[in-house]
Amino acid sequence: MKLTVYCWSLMCLILRSQAGVVDDFSQVDRCKDFLYMGTPPRGYLSTSLKKICQRYVDKPRFVTLYDPQKHIPIYSAYTFKKSDGEKRVDIPWMFEPQLATDKGSSNMEPFPQSSLMHKNFEDTQAVLEDYVDVVQYERGQMSPDEHQADPLDKAATYTLTNVVPLIREFNFGPWSTQVEVTRKRLNNYCHGKAYVITGVTTSGNMIRRDNLDRVAIPEFMWTAYCCSDYDHNAPYSERYKFPAFGAYGLNDRVNNHMVEVPIKNLEKFLKGKMEVDKNFQIFYSDCVSDA
Repeated sequence: MKLTVYCWSLMCLILRSQAGVVDDFSQVDRCKDFLYMGTPPRGYLSTSLKKICQRYVDKPRFVTLYDPQKHIPIYSAYTFKKSDGEKRVDIPWMFEPQLATDKGSSNMEPFPQSSLMHKNFEDTQAVLEDYVDVVQYERGQMSPDEHQADPLDKAATYTLTNVVPLIREFNFGPWSTQVEVTRKRLNNYCHGKAYVITGVTTSGNMIRRDNLDRVAIPEFMWTAYCCSDYDHNAPYSERYKFPAFGAYGLNDRVNNHMVEVPIKNLEKFLKGKMEVDKNFQIFYSDCVSDA
């Protein structure tokens, strides 16, 4: 009986090791499923970024490359699910215990009621207090709940490790419109699995709290999708945006329109805005199938 319990415990440890903060997305089965060909974007130069397999209710939901110094996600990658675009508004905001301590849960958890408790993990990630007195900014999701259908998948997007501060006018204007444009396009013309990666560039501006730099403010938001199995009879105005396409926009009150571009153009733009090498690539082989 003891042996059975031991083996079960060992199995639990193995299962726990398959998610959470990981060394390599592509080496963790259920995490790499959110990435085209199981391959994350390549070329990021920073060695301090954390790879999070975002778990909710013991199941991986998407993956995030997180900057524990700037307290924002650099990108989140997820698989798009056909949806009606409805948002969930009944979910409490969550945090990642595993970023604060190796012994922390690998599941995201709701913020404790006491703000004093938040001090236990605010060194490694953003907390609710960081967004309290910054009325010009909204919490913008990198993996938006509008791109998910399952209630639990939607709920999992409400973690601050999936959020960046967006100017209100940009978040509710061009950015929200782009999220909807992408949703409708993939709903209507993507037959197979669609992989989406949404990221940021930063310029050094920060949200400050208690005279400390707390949360980096994105300069640009960008997003890209990859769908290799698409409707070849779609109108040309949509068909040429497959198998992959991208978009970027300035996080500002004005001049904040989204620009849709081919993947190669997006990569070229981002190389001039981020700490990446010359081999920076969003999707494996730019989402071009070897077949």
